[in-house]
Amino acid sequence: MAKVKYYYDSETLSYRKIERKKRTTIKFTMLFLLAAALFGFLFVFIASQYIESPKERALKRELANLQLQYKLLNKRVDNAFAVLESVEERDNAIYRLYFEANPIPSEQRRAGFGGINRYKKYEGYDNSKLIIESNKRLDLLQKAIVVQSKSLDEIAVLAEDKEKFLSAIPAIQPVKNEDLKYMASGYGYRTDPFTKVRKFHFGMDFTAPRGTPVYASGDGVVTRADNNASGYGKHIRIDHGYGYVSLYAHLYKYNVRSNQKVKRGDLIGFVGSTGRSEAPHLHYEVFKDGERINPINFYYGNLSADEYARLLEKASLENQSLD
Repeated sequence: MAKVKYYYDSETLSYRKIERKKRTTIKFTMLFLLAAALFGFLFVFIASQYIESPKERALKRELANLQLQYKLLNKRVDNAFAVLESVEERDNAIYRLYFEANPIPSEQRRAGFGGINRYKKYEGYDNSKLIIESNKRLDLLQKAIVVQSKSLDEIAVLAEDKEKFLSAIPAIQPVKNEDLKYMASGYGYRTDPFTKVRKFHFGMDFTAPRGTPVYASGDGVVTRADNNASGYGKHIRIDHGYGYVSLYAHLYKYNVRSNQKVKRGDLIGFVGSTGRSEAPHLHYEVFKDGERINPINFYYGNLSADEYARLLEKASLENQSLD
């Protein structure tokens, strides 16, 4: 119950009861309600600034987790780029260089995407910039991986071709050292055994007993195994591809037939003295693009450095050939 208040009336010299007007009561009530509302609003505002609700705390935790995951994702993308750059460097500086392929320029490896805006659907959000940047990096990484994958596919094909090429080159001596009597004559000007005239000798003569095995110096296909070439007698020709052909002349007999595929080191015939020959020996020639070249440059497949040096010394002597 509200307290009754009085005031002193000087005219009547007595205390009179204070009568509160209804309008005044309503006014004070409104002021009170307004003050309470303002205080409540101020409290809520302050609370919202400094006091977190359970929902806000949950959202903040979720946002912090998303930011952490974004940092971890960026770190993984950085690591992926680092690994990819290492592969790209080896690809350009080793693999493509070894197989004589042009390096892929960095502009091609890191080219962006032109045309339409690929990231329009991510615009208009609070974290649009972050989302768009992440997607750009992932797209760039994916494209770089595709470019590198295609490069490695190309290298695989080049490696297969290179392996075939290295196997095809006539790279071994066609008669084993242990079967040789001596290396009779090399490539260059030599004295003809029949005319005694100095003329150019286009092959190498390996002196060995009749029946000594003769081996294919590289992979290829036998194109001839006959006695129909002047001076060569029974001879074999092998087409190795890539412009290389090897010839084995003055044979005693064949161990292959025309159109037969052979591998380096296969037994193809036996030393003889057929055709224009003074004694049992193998006359061996190598052709490149139809031109005879010095076979001494191709014996890296089965000779040591010392054996090759001795063979080179003997082959350089200007002596008499055997055919």
